[in-house]
Amino acid sequence: MTPMTALSTAATWRKRAACQGIDPQVFFPESDEDAEEAKAICAMCPVRQPCLEHALAHREREGVWGGTTERERRRILRQRRKSA
Repeated sequence: MTPMTALSTAATWRKRAACQGIDPQVFFPESDEDAEEAKAICAMCPVRQPCLEHALAHREREGVWGGTTERERRRILRQRRKSA
């Protein structure tokens, strides 16, 4: 995939995200326990998986991405490394 193709793919899924127009603060809770509102929005999102894959690929350290917190994404990455 060329850099331009990757960029346009990212722009495409982001345009379809359920979080469009919602206060970004919702997706950057103070603790994992406060992430329920963001996770509820993500649960209904049609592009949840591409969002999660973006966060994993770019090692997003903060916020809720694809319905997961930073701790949950670290767990996914560990599981994937063990499976590889």
